[in-house]
Amino acid sequence: MPHKDLLRCLDKHRANAWLQPVLAASQAAFNSIAPWLHPERELILDSGCGTGHSTVGLAERYPEGLVLGIDQSQARLSKSPPVPNNARLIRARAEDVWRLLLERGLSASQHYLLYPNPWPKPRHLMRRWHAHPAFPSLIQLGGQLELRTNWKPYAEEFQIALEYYSRKCGLEVIKNDTQPTTLFERKYIASGHTLYRLISLLQANQPGDRYDS
Repeated sequence: MPHKDLLRCLDKHRANAWLQPVLAASQAAFNSIAPWLHPERELILDSGCGTGHSTVGLAERYPEGLVLGIDQSQARLSKSPPVPNNARLIRARAEDVWRLLLERGLSASQHYLLYPNPWPKPRHLMRRWHAHPAFPSLIQLGGQLELRTNWKPYAEEFQIALEYYSRKCGLEVIKNDTQPTTLFERKYIASGHTLYRLISLLQANQPGDRYDS
């Protein structure tokens, strides 16, 4: 069942702009890759990229795009494989980078959230991306969103949140013969976990949009 306070959180975050300052470290990381960003090339986001294996895989899959991997953990990022020229890895808060991209008038063509921390304890609801104050920023970035998780309630809540913003989405079970996108996914497949994929096209300016300050 979805968390009992999910809709209340969505109401609150849609009606009130998120004003928490961007961390200085996030700003510095963004500044370091700002010259690399190009409005005429598709931007593919890998938010919470961990060791960056997924970022490298996406860069190989979309050689004409720019793939930006974002993670807060230097320990995880230090384990990344070699990164191709069309990809960058930065240590930053993903929610900060989303806002900085929007401030520059940039949008995403694709956005991947691959096995985010599900924060399963009820008291941690607002740490889940769909109940986080930054969720409207994620919506505004647009593009095709793909979420993967091994915790079905997370996917179901995310679906509710997207539908709250009038975004259509599809939720499906990932087949066991799927090529793993992350080290977590490889581990889960090997352990026989049921994995879930949610896909949604986040077009801008839908009927449910409202971002009042």
